[in-house]
Amino acid sequence: MNTLTRYIGREVMSAIMLIFSALVMLFAFFDLIHELGDVGKADYTITSAFLFVALQMPSRAYELFPVAALIGTLFAMAQLVASSEYTVMRASGASLLQVTWALARVGIPIAVATFLAGEFVAPPAERLAQQVRAKAMGDARRIVAQQFQSGFWFKQDQTFVNIRSVLADMTLVGVRIYEFDADLTMKRVRTAESGSFAGNGQWRLTDVATTDITPEGTRVSKTPIWAWETVLRPSLLSVYQVAPERLEINTLYDNIRVLRNQKTSRFEIAFWNKLFYPAAVLVMMFLALPFSYFQRRAGGVGFRIFAGTMLGLIFFLVGRLFSNLGVLNDWPPLFAATFPLAVFVSAAVAMLWWLERR
Repeated sequence: MNTLTRYIGREVMSAIMLIFSALVMLFAFFDLIHELGDVGKADYTITSAFLFVALQMPSRAYELFPVAALIGTLFAMAQLVASSEYTVMRASGASLLQVTWALARVGIPIAVATFLAGEFVAPPAERLAQQVRAKAMGDARRIVAQQFQSGFWFKQDQTFVNIRSVLADMTLVGVRIYEFDADLTMKRVRTAESGSFAGNGQWRLTDVATTDITPEGTRVSKTPIWAWETVLRPSLLSVYQVAPERLEINTLYDNIRVLRNQKTSRFEIAFWNKLFYPAAVLVMMFLALPFSYFQRRAGGVGFRIFAGTMLGLIFFLVGRLFSNLGVLNDWPPLFAATFPLAVFVSAAVAMLWWLERR
């Protein structure tokens, strides 16, 4: 059975890699067409567009791994059925469990590769892509995002901080620090025109005005430079360059921890998605297995590939839908992130059980 397991694994892996390469190239082509609309603006050349698309490819690869696993497994198993090889395998004593294990031996390394790509390759490449685009568009220091109309807010101990905007090079603009005592009475307000990260948990704020509030009155002092010690890190602000779904797990956790007194459901859903998304590779492969029972008259190879593509799209769209609904309706983040995956797992198990009982 080791020979049979290796044979099935080799066929499935070859099909998955073929489909995966085709999907990545296809989506890269669509991304390039989208970027061509901005070519010619400022210094954004065709070379910049190619570089931007290339740097986004790791993120695309991470998103497409489960879909490629589904379609590739469908294609490989359909070929085995079409040539009657699968029928011979089952007639020779190969159980459904052994076939499933053959798929798992392929799926586990792909799931690990998916996790590594999403954690260590895609996020830094995505940030670099945004920086390249911002620089080529003519202003490397342009504003990349604002959380609210009033800017970004977070709380640290008895201090509330408002940052009006964050630039592409992680420079802070319009910093306001409100300090309160234990009785929640405001005792000090600091404002700064800008700030840059100096390392070791410190930001270098410039043009700082400090207003001390005492029972006797207020006193205003100014200083050109002030060192601000805080838990805020540039990595926490990277969420304004890269969507939460494309950030590292550690960065998402840091955002949730620092913003614990604010609404963090989007970060929490993204966090759980990052943990469970690699498992989708195995789920998609097991979901493809029931199609191997269908005879050629049930639709042929083309029908199965089409069905696999539709299933992959449904999985991708349902996952995005539940993530957005979870944020809008304040659903438990773990539920919003894992419910679509649980539905597909249940569907795969139910289909295999039903077909095996027949």
